[in-house]
Amino acid sequence: MSLSSDIATLGGHSMGTRWSVRLVAAPDRDLHRLHAGIQGELDRVVAQMSTWEADSDISRYNRAGAGHWQPLPDDFWQVLAAACSIARQSGGAFDPSLGPLVALWGFGAHAGVQQVPDTAQRDQAGGHCGWHRLQLDPEARAVLQPGGLQLDLSAIAKGYGVDVVSRWLRDAGVSAALVEVGGELHGYGRKPDGQPWRVLVESAPEDTADAAHPPRVLALDDLAVATSGDRWHRYERDGRRYSHTLDPRTLAPVAQAAAAVTVIAREAMQADAWATALTVMGAVEGLAFAGHHGLAARFLARRGEALEETMTPAFQQYLDAAGQ
Repeated sequence: MSLSSDIATLGGHSMGTRWSVRLVAAPDRDLHRLHAGIQGELDRVVAQMSTWEADSDISRYNRAGAGHWQPLPDDFWQVLAAACSIARQSGGAFDPSLGPLVALWGFGAHAGVQQVPDTAQRDQAGGHCGWHRLQLDPEARAVLQPGGLQLDLSAIAKGYGVDVVSRWLRDAGVSAALVEVGGELHGYGRKPDGQPWRVLVESAPEDTADAAHPPRVLALDDLAVATSGDRWHRYERDGRRYSHTLDPRTLAPVAQAAAAVTVIAREAMQADAWATALTVMGAVEGLAFAGHHGLAARFLARRGEALEETMTPAFQQYLDAAGQ
């Protein structure tokens, strides 16, 4: 923990990654209590939605037999309902039920060997997937296990963790904060100098930020930003790159995934999930979809040895507001 110019910096570990919070605090503010509160919020999300925890709510659902209705705690219900909504809106490009495929391709808590499975193996795993198989009971806040369905909320839970921390900090009387969990961010309020929190948009490792691709800085004034792409969790076989982002339509990692897809939204949960959905769609289809639906999205796609940047008008407006 550190404190300078009335801005405190806290940090820790959760969801298999690091979290950090910069916040405006009076010199006499109890930072240990704030740190414990932030960690507690993230621990609650992990206890409900982590497939790495055998006793989590999601793990118990994944083990349940066909016909079992499982009541969900509030956080889990909110995330699953949002995941199903985004799955529907995206035409299945986002799918929270890909657990068997994630493991088959060598990713996640139950990862198998990182190798390319054959068609029969993919079809078998795919037969246990499908967001349309999910049945939710809004009154009971429960979800049906139809048999063999394996939820994986890794493409939306980190964003939700950012949101719950931001809400908790507001309730704790923190007037301004920049929250980050594994690269997903939300900023609200103003720093002591009156300026909003400014963050650099993530890009590809090979992006040299030359004249063609200048650094992109966003002002997060009660906004969230999330980035997806093939630089995270991947492996190579026979000269081909396999990303952890899976395409539910092909039962395989996204072919020619963009180096980076960034989405700006009011909630980090939404930004997180839509960044994944647009990555699955690809730079061409994804850009058209995002533009049509008013999503603020930026694509950094590989074109041979070069990187090509495209963005929606909604994303450009945020850059304009930041003076770029």
